[in-house]
This record gives sequence, C-alpha cells and structure tokens, in this order.
Amino acid sequence: AAPWRCLVVLCLRLLFLVPAGVPVRSGDATFPKAMDNVTVRQGESATLRCSVDNRVTRVAWLNRSSILYAGNDKWCLDPRVVLLANTKTQYSIQIQDVDVYDEGPYTCSVQTDNHPKTSRVHLIVQVSPKITEISSDISINEGGNVSLTCIATGRPDPTITWRHISPKAVGFISEDEYLEITGITREQSGEYECSASNDVSAPVVQRVKVTVNYPPYISDAKSTGVPVGQKGILLCEASAVPSADFQWYKDDKRLAEGQKGLKVENKAFFSRLTFFNVSEQDYGNYTCVASNQLGNTNASMILYGE
Repeated sequence: AAPWRCLVVLCLRLLFLVPAGVPVRSGDATFPKAMDNVTVRQGESATLRCSVDNRVTRVAWLNRSSILYAGNDKWCLDPRVVLLANTKTQYSIQIQDVDVYDEGPYTCSVQTDNHPKTSRVHLIVQVSPKITEISSDISINEGGNVSLTCIATGRPDPTITWRHISPKAVGFISEDEYLEITGITREQSGEYECSASNDVSAPVVQRVKVTVNYPPYISDAKSTGVPVGQKGILLCEASAVPSADFQWYKDDKRLAEGQKGLKVENKAFFSRLTFFNVSEQDYGNYTCVASNQLGNTNASMILYGE
C-alpha cells in the first residue's frame, strides 16, 4: 500500500504543481467540504459532490489509492464512473450501478492559493436481504426434536425471525437463524416461515414444511339403529399421519370389500361401512381398526334394529 500511496501523492503534486515538502491537508473551516457520507442501495447510482469556489484552480477525485478524475480528465478505466459537473461552484462525479466493493472513502482534492486541501466522503452501500440457506422440508415422528436453519445475507446484516403459520400461533417463535423444537407435537406440524429484514427493502420470506407423524386416533365411531330392509351406515373417523388404513370386523370375522350387500369406502380420514338392505343377520357388534406404521387403534360399535 505504501508505494501506491507515494505514487498517488506524486501524481497529485504533478497535477497541482505543489512543491515537495508541502503537506496535503484536510479542508479547513473557510473552505467547503464534501458530504460526510453517501448511502445508496446496491445497483443504484451514487453522486459524490465537492463544493468549490473561485479560489480553486485544480481539482481531483480519488478512491483510496486511485485517481478517478483530475479536472475533466478521467484517470480510471471503470466505465461506471462519470463526471457530472466541473464548475466554479461544484465538482461532482457519479458511480453507476454501485456494488459492495465500491464502498469506502473517496477524497476530493483541490488546489487553492498554492495549498492543496482535501475533503473526504464515505460511500455506504446497502444490500437487500437474501436468504442463502434454509432447511429442507422435514418429516418427523411425534416427540422428536426439530432443528431448522435460515441463513441470510445483506448490508446491514438482516434480522432473522421464525413464525409458525397456524391460526393458533401467536407472534414470532424465534428471533434467530436457528429454530429448535424439543418434543414436537402434532399441533406443531405445518409450515414455518423464515423472514429476513434489514429495512433496505421489503423482507424476504421462505417456508419450511414440518410433517409430524403420529399413530391413528379414532375420533368418531357411533352405534346406529336401522330397521330391517333399510339402508344402514357405520362410520369410523380417524386422525393419523401418515393416513390410516382401515379394516372392519364383525365379531372376529374380517369383512371383505365387495362382500354381498356391503360396501366399504376408505378415505384419508374415515371409513364408511354401508349396508344396502339391512337384515336380521347384519345386526351385531362391529369393530373398526385404524393402523399405520406407527401403531393401530380400534373402536367398537353396534348395528341394531329399530
């Protein structure tokens, strides 16, 4: 860095014809300074302005160790850097399509009364949040532990929040990149939303689906009274993840699909046993068995006459 600094100082001395030994000083109270800082979003244009007056004879804009412009002459090769104004009152340049590597100090150097003066402006580049890593959808058995991760970038650093997309959920459940759920319950299944926000733009959100597996639970199985010769229905409702498989038994005998006079209709959360023409032989005790790979349960009900 030192050789470059020496080269820049040498170039400035040649530009301004400053005798060796004369220090480059910061602007004083009698000379207008450049802006203290400029804040722009990534992809926007940044305008750097330096106020001058009729005492100024030579001007230049520098970025760290590089001269960008000296008067009307462009010294840098970057096509994004353009001269906006070089008048008796203002010397300004513009950096188009700003990126994070443009951030840093910029110096306006002027020659006045045979004394070079400098003023500095700091360019701050803001970047919208972006989620770069998030957990995949997960399936886990009830009672297990879940760890979700959401990593985001941005300038300034974004704030990460997690919330459960559920009518019963209230507010955020985590204000961190990581969400830990210990002993998860079936009520905690569903989608979890990660939000990354830094006020540069609207928050970005992504969701992770958490599926909680649990054994069947029969929620409704009622006995039914039906007169002989009428249509009768026994209904068995069960909640389970994955969905339950259903089987019907009369006493200890399993009822088969397509058995004469009967119809078994299985759906994701219920099974319906239909008798098209109830006879005396149909009356009795029936058992519904609901099962998945995590377990099984059963419920008994009676078809009786009226």
